Amino acid sequence: MTAEGQPEGTVGKALAVLETVAERGEPIRFSDLLETSRYPKATLYRLVQTLTRQQMLRHDPQTGTYALGVRLVRLAHSAWAQSSLAPLARPHVDALSAATGETIHLAQLDRGQVLYVDKRNAARPIEMFAQAGKVGPAYCTGVGKAMLAFLDDEGLAEALKAQSFYRHTKHTITSEDALRAELAGIRELGYALDREEHELGIICCAVPVLSRTHRPLGAISLTTTVARATLAQLDEKAALLLETAARIAEDAESWRFPERT
Repeated sequence: MTAEGQPEGTVGKALAVLETVAERGEPIRFSDLLETSRYPKATLYRLVQTLTRQQMLRHDPQTGTYALGVRLVRLAHSAWAQSSLAPLARPHVDALSAATGETIHLAQLDRGQVLYVDKRNAARPIEMFAQAGKVGPAYCTGVGKAMLAFLDDEGLAEALKAQSFYRHTKHTITSEDALRAELAGIRELGYALDREEHELGIICCAVPVLSRTHRPLGAISLTTTVARATLAQLDEKAALLLETAARIAEDAESWRFPERT
């Protein structure tokens, strides 16, 4: 059943299977897929076979595992090119990374969560969760908070329903009231800080990429570690980030990039 209580149909079931395989992050056996599936074995088998014939899944007969197929990869690449800020933002992200020597992330909101769509590593790369293609929490990441802060009331209410408020570190915001107070401050400043809220030792400064109607199209962040910089030093980078975000927004408007929440 869908969230609206209506039967999801074959397409919805097939998409659920693809999401499960994608989230696994590595090839998966049918038996393991069955353990996590809400569908009966016969239904799941038919779905997997159909997806394999359509090249949406790839079966390795030697290992007996399934992985995402080449046709899905082609579709994903087209979606990235048409619906992501990444292609048009790339030169600006590259320039910002070169100017600062730090890691730059580009992200968008996807159903209240953060979807990282591009990343440029620092001169000295940092091990961290955020990678292009990964989905992360919005309430405890700089890019997430930067985008949430500029949603309208209805959009924010929907996005807040998707937040888990799980305590990742001792610095994590763990309540809606505390997050709302944080977002009010971000709207005033125009940028957000991640104070080791998602990962210990990782800090960042993030700004939204806003449309002419002040809706968040995405966000960019400069990420570093507490060993390299202080939060006060990140504050000083906000103006450069805001300038870059404004240039990305201008290019997005020229291409009539769709506004998303």
